[in-house]
Amino acid sequence: MKIIAGLGNPGSEYARTKHNVGWMLVDALAERLGATSWQAREKGLVAEARIGAEKVLLVKPQTYMNNSGECVGPLMRWYKLEPEDVIVAHDDMDIPAGMVRIRKKGSAGGHNGIKSLIAHVGSEKFGRVRIGIGRPLSGWSVINHVLAPFPEEDVPKIKEAIEYLLPAVECIVSEGYDMAMNKYNPKKEKKSKREKPENTENIENTENQEKTVGKGAEE
Repeated sequence: MKIIAGLGNPGSEYARTKHNVGWMLVDALAERLGATSWQAREKGLVAEARIGAEKVLLVKPQTYMNNSGECVGPLMRWYKLEPEDVIVAHDDMDIPAGMVRIRKKGSAGGHNGIKSLIAHVGSEKFGRVRIGIGRPLSGWSVINHVLAPFPEEDVPKIKEAIEYLLPAVECIVSEGYDMAMNKYNPKKEKKSKREKPENTENIENTENQEKTVGKGAEE
């Protein structure tokens, strides 16, 4: 069994904000898997589904972002799961809007929801599905940024990212993190070698470029 938790804030006023993109992914996954019955459990809303032969518990914590671990930690222990059985979808300001990253463990990176997860799960060894929301505009605070809706130009990028991640999450469950990261993480491309002027040695100039997710994502 796996727990797939999407982080966000409860309440209609937060429903379309950047901080709730993890919830958006879990809602889309629930629709894809036909999970329509949500029940209140351990300070969250949960719905059961299956991915292949694996049972999964879709979770939307109702604790507000900064206390997300108060929901996920007790659920993990109730079902006698390990941290490695937990997959968390969340927003990430260090990634351009519409870009994605899958990781199987890691630090909080300044994200308060992930800090709470680490504290209540008792480990950093749970999976992350990170959805980029970009950095705040000039003069904006972090709070204003994450609690604002996506600007119009970013909405199609986020929709594409969520659609792209649905089979990626299924791949994590059925084939493991390494396979999912190999298939769905953006690849780094190398530029061709450039020659220096005559009588000098050729050196390899490698410049990392991030592959976009869908035609609408930023480069």
